[in-house]
Formats: sequence, structure tokens, C-alpha cells
Amino acid sequence: DTGVDYTHPDLAANAWTNAGEIAGNNIDDDGNGYIDDIRGYDFLNNDGNPMDDNSHGTHCSGTIGGVGNNGIGVVGVSWNVKIIGVKFLSAGGSGSISNAILCTDYARIVGSHIMSNSWGGGGFSQLMLDAITRADQAGILFVAAAGNNGSNNDSTTFYPASYNSSVGNMLAVGASTHNDTRAGFSNYGAATVDIFAPGENIVS
Repeated sequence: DTGVDYTHPDLAANAWTNAGEIAGNNIDDDGNGYIDDIRGYDFLNNDGNPMDDNSHGTHCSGTIGGVGNNGIGVVGVSWNVKIIGVKFLSAGGSGSISNAILCTDYARIVGSHIMSNSWGGGGFSQLMLDAITRADQAGILFVAAAGNNGSNNDSTTFYPASYNSSVGNMLAVGASTHNDTRAGFSNYGAATVDIFAPGENIVS
């Protein structure tokens, strides 16, 4: 969402590198349509540097894939992972659905297996749904945050999580507490939220 600090000492070893690209030569070496996308792509600024200037994407990356057994920082859920940085949100946390679509397609093109989407907002977009469907057809799991409004997604939609009923690759995730109860801020929905995972007081 806001990119990732791929130089972070607890993430650098798990940061994805585009082996088909040569850094800094201003050429699209691998022919994927993006120049110098060594670590991913920043669709907000339209360049090959998805560096995080907000910290949210880096925080989520540490939760998912912080390097383990290195005596530094935290341990991610998965130690053996490659994190592809894609950015469409600004330092202030705002962005466009059109760039979210480009991020989704880019992650599919470069070979992502799982997409972590800890963002939400805006109404229904057929083009966003189409991008998620393309990811589904490529066998990619699209994980989406249920939302932080404390509301019922069964009756009040929250996108992209509410595309859940339209595609088979969507995993809508709510936030739970250390007591295994729903965090008060987390959205919920018996039909539209698939699972709850720890989402309160997370150190990353």
C-alpha cells in the first residue's frame, strides 16, 4: 500500500529482487513495461522505487516476513518469503483505485503468489474487481483487510474486502485481540469476513 523499506535490517534479506532488471540503466530490461523495477514499483510517483514514506507497508511487511533467527527486531509469520514492494498510497495514506489496479496487475505480472492488501476505501469498481479476477485466474491469493470501522460488512460494504462474494481468491481478514476476541475497531460479517487474525498492539 505505502510501499516497503526494503533496506530495513529486518527485511532486507527477504526483499524481492527483480533478476531480469539492471538497476539504474533507465531501460526496461525484462520487458514487463516498467523501468528499473528492481524492488517493485511505485505507481504513485511512477518510478521503480517503492520506498515507504509512511511506515504502514513496512509495518505490515515485518508482520508477514520479518527475518527470523537474526537477533534483530521481530520475527515475521513466514521467515522464508520474498516481499515485492508495490506502492500506490502517499505518505498521508491516500491514493487512487486506478493505481491500486496497476499495483494488483504488476504483482501478478512479476509472479506474486499472495497479495497483502491492508487498505480500503472507495466504492465498487468493476475495473478493480477485474484486476482481482485476473489474479484469481493466475492462482494468486488476494488477502484484504476487513476494515477498521467497527461495522458489519454484510450490510455495509467495504472494498476491496467486499469483493469477497464475487471472486474465489479473496480472503477477508478481521482483527482480533490477544484474548481471541474481535478488536473493537474491526469490521466483521458472518458472510463476508472469512477469518480473524491478531491485529491489535502488533509489534513490527
